[in-house]
Amino acid sequence: MIVKKAELEAIAARKNQYPEDNLKEIAFAGRSNVGKSSLLNLLTNRKNLARVSGSPGKTRTINFYRINDSFRIVDLPGYGYAKVSKSVTESWGSMMETYFQSRQGLVKVIQLVDIRHAPSRQDVEMYQYLRHYGLDGLVVATKADKVSRNEMQKCIRQIRGTLNLSQEDRVIPVSSLKRTGQEDLLSEMEALLEG
Repeated sequence: MIVKKAELEAIAARKNQYPEDNLKEIAFAGRSNVGKSSLLNLLTNRKNLARVSGSPGKTRTINFYRINDSFRIVDLPGYGYAKVSKSVTESWGSMMETYFQSRQGLVKVIQLVDIRHAPSRQDVEMYQYLRHYGLDGLVVATKADKVSRNEMQKCIRQIRGTLNLSQEDRVIPVSSLKRTGQEDLLSEMEALLEG
């Protein structure tokens, strides 16, 4: 898949702000500082499509990006940032629930985890949440440039074990810095959109 066109279509905090449900959507979820914006910029080959924030936990909206006028990438708000208040965390949960339950075009949620650390309790909860909605199966291990080749397999095994992934579930290591892994991820996304 080659991304020729990518534009921000909508920023939504409520369902009535979502764009029309007329395209397939692939959403991305992850902890606040996992490198989601950098990954989305890498996939779309744009420097500033998704804003990379200096302070984690900044995205409190669902951002819809229209790609090649044929599908959407949906950037879900980051979770698990300690400085975010309990009420914000609760509103995040209901925002996600509304989105997951109401979007006919949603085909997959790709969960991002930092390859350097075992998935957190919130990562595990998020993955179980995705499993509940049948949106699980694809995990991106970000910041892959931060571990050696030897460590990488060990880290991936740890991710698989902690999230209780099945044999069929995929973990794709990606480095936005070194620009590696995006081809693998894009072809996985293409297969999802064609499926």
